[in-house]
Amino acid sequence: MELADGLTDGRRFRCGACGNLTRFDVELVERVRRFWHVDLAGQGRVEDSDSLERTVLSVTCRWCGSADAIQVVDALTVPGGTPAGRPTAGDPAAGGGARR
Repeated sequence: MELADGLTDGRRFRCGACGNLTRFDVELVERVRRFWHVDLAGQGRVEDSDSLERTVLSVTCRWCGSADAIQVVDALTVPGGTPAGRPTAGDPAAGGGARR
């Protein structure tokens, strides 16, 4: 499996050497298209960005330093199939649901 898959929604890196799921140094080359909005005063900001091509050069575990044991696995999910740690529409953290 390609390491770039670990940078997409629903996928994540895992270090097979130490079990780390959260800390990695990722070196990559990316080609992007960005829509810039520059106001009359010359202040610019990116309003839209599309990744056209992404090549992961290396992934290294921040905990143990391993670069040859990195795996791409499915991200953790909660019931309902949403990625863990992301609020759902009925979740008060998302601004929805009942307040007490």
